[in-house]
Amino acid sequence: MIQDGFMYVSVLTAFAALMVGIEKRFKANRFFKFIPGIVLIYIGAALMQTAGLFGDSESNVAMYTGVKNALLPAMLMLMLLKCDVRSVIKLGPRMLGGFIVAVFSIMVGFILVYAIFKNFYVEDTWKAFGALSGSWTGGSANMVALQGILDVPENIFGYALMMDTINYAVWVMFMFWLVPFASKFNKWTKADVSFIENSIDEVAATSESEKEGPQFQHLLYLLGLGLFVSAFSTFIGGLLPEVGAVINATSWTIMIASVVGLVLAVTPAAKIPGTLDVSNVMLYIVVALIASQSDFSNLAQAPIYLVSGFLIMFVHLVIMLLLAKLFKYDLFTLGVASLANIGGMASAPMLAAAYNRALIPVGVIMALMGSFLGTYFGMMIAKILGAI
Repeated sequence: MIQDGFMYVSVLTAFAALMVGIEKRFKANRFFKFIPGIVLIYIGAALMQTAGLFGDSESNVAMYTGVKNALLPAMLMLMLLKCDVRSVIKLGPRMLGGFIVAVFSIMVGFILVYAIFKNFYVEDTWKAFGALSGSWTGGSANMVALQGILDVPENIFGYALMMDTINYAVWVMFMFWLVPFASKFNKWTKADVSFIENSIDEVAATSESEKEGPQFQHLLYLLGLGLFVSAFSTFIGGLLPEVGAVINATSWTIMIASVVGLVLAVTPAAKIPGTLDVSNVMLYIVVALIASQSDFSNLAQAPIYLVSGFLIMFVHLVIMLLLAKLFKYDLFTLGVASLANIGGMASAPMLAAAYNRALIPVGVIMALMGSFLGTYFGMMIAKILGAI
């Protein structure tokens, strides 16, 4: 069992490097067309945690928190350096529609599953589901806020936490797994993906100078800039006041880093070669760290709640598919909208980056919408469940 924080981060980084190397070596293999390397990293890191490889030591917790909190804002800022914010503005109504579709389908999932399995749950489960729905339409902060608002008993709240950990982890893997199938999905729904194609063309044009690859100084510029902006954003974010229970220091940090990235995107900093390389290194390490907190050892506990979680997500998926076909939505918009609700601030921008780094702002904006509204959605769902 690894108790040393440095060893913990080193093992995860080495594992991520190994998976990337294997994917590059066998990129022509059909396996990697269906299971991207980033999904293997997530699964592998989660299995390491489940097998008990990583101990719950103060050193590990400190390294996880420190490295993740340092790399996530830096990664978002660097990826936004190549972003043309005009592509996000053009996406406006469509982005809002995707978000509404995601919220509606999640709400229906909670109501339908609770109504069917109500007699199998312990008393006051509707309160736990109400709190969980706040997390799955906004983020963990919304769930914590709703625990106090709904006065959820601690023992029942534990079921919600278990669902929020295990069901969420599987859903994140599923969303990343779908990325390679975007073109087939979009063809099926007849979605207009010109905004994505235009963004890819714009990024390709701005990356023309990177054909020969970044040099030593470019990598150092980007690493120094990214970490400095991360530290600056964290410092300022810690000074700003919390707004309710959902806009906290972490939310401020992400917002500040994103704004800095968008501002720097119109300066010479956007022309530094190697942005994608450095930001992708950070992305894969952050994914490995997040996955290392997913413990699947509790799968056998309270199976009815875990089954309920997967059924809620299944209803969410089916409704999303039907509405995608009806309104001709693309997989990118629906996937990011889904993770903006179920995943929140950290997951949605990362999924957006997996599709196209120029569209990270879509993930950030959708996640912010969820953070602001998740508590109110949760209260609404709890009221409906309590009346059933």
